[in-house]
Amino acid sequence: MLAQVRIQYEDFSQDEEINALKSASKRMGGIGTFLGCARDFSEGRDVSEISFDAYGSMALSEMNKLRSDAIEKFDLLDARIVHRIGTVKGGDNIVFIAAGAERRVAALEACRWMIDELKQRVPIWKKEITPQGDAWVVPHP
Repeated sequence: MLAQVRIQYEDFSQDEEINALKSASKRMGGIGTFLGCARDFSEGRDVSEISFDAYGSMALSEMNKLRSDAIEKFDLLDARIVHRIGTVKGGDNIVFIAAGAERRVAALEACRWMIDELKQRVPIWKKEITPQGDAWVVPHP
């Protein structure tokens, strides 16, 4: 069984994540998802690849807290967060967030809140590799 919160090098399956989420409760009437993908162009520059690094134990701890906070704040039945680290290329998956609730509004609002909070709270760093050189990226709200 897949952990509800993970940091990993390898890609993930959205279908597996959604099926795992759905198995938490038959009361789930709405599932909201967010999939973050790598772009090959950013801030006016071509991006050949993106490198992600994390303060592993702290990032995982904060992601678990974020999940718990979302479940409480939005009355979710379950939630999942997966973030990749390592090197990815344009079009690759980076982050997946799913929220399941009795109603769609709570699920969708929770997804939006979780990705915004993740970017602010979780110590995961992003470096874009470009023909002009490498550049660390500050999260956008």
